[in-house]
Amino acid sequence: MRRTITALLAALAVLALTAGSALGAVNQKGNLPVADFEGDSVTVSGGDFSGLGNIPAIATLTVDGEATYICTNKGGNAAPGQNPVPAQTGVSDPTPLTTAKNGRSTVPEITTAVEEPETPTAQAVGCGGKGSTSWDVTLDELTATSANLTITHDGDVIFCRNYTADGTGTACPAG
Repeated sequence: MRRTITALLAALAVLALTAGSALGAVNQKGNLPVADFEGDSVTVSGGDFSGLGNIPAIATLTVDGEATYICTNKGGNAAPGQNPVPAQTGVSDPTPLTTAKNGRSTVPEITTAVEEPETPTAQAVGCGGKGSTSWDVTLDELTATSANLTITHDGDVIFCRNYTADGTGTACPAG
């Protein structure tokens, strides 16, 4: 009886260790997702992931940027604002990565854009200098400047990459 219990416990321990290894088997292969910056938006796609099994992986793209403004004085003369201000962050809907044969997948095209922030003050955008407030402020341009792609699988982050406006991507800091 004691041998049976010992054998059963040993089998359960092996099963637990094997299950833990199987759950941690999701990995990213050689190709990384790429980012294309175009004006106020960013599109990511590609990459090569394996070990996803039947549990869906979810990708989310977050985009940050800046807004520039035109300042118009009471005389109707327009001039560019001197200070870009942060645009409202754009966040994609959670996008499932469709798994193909053997739990492999790539990131489909996901596009997200920054949005116009609440209209800033004339002082915030640098109209007229010395804190003048007698200017009308109108949006000139929105520009995406950075992006983050995060992929989760069964609630755990399995991939995270930050991109800059030139399309360069770097791994997210650990933590």
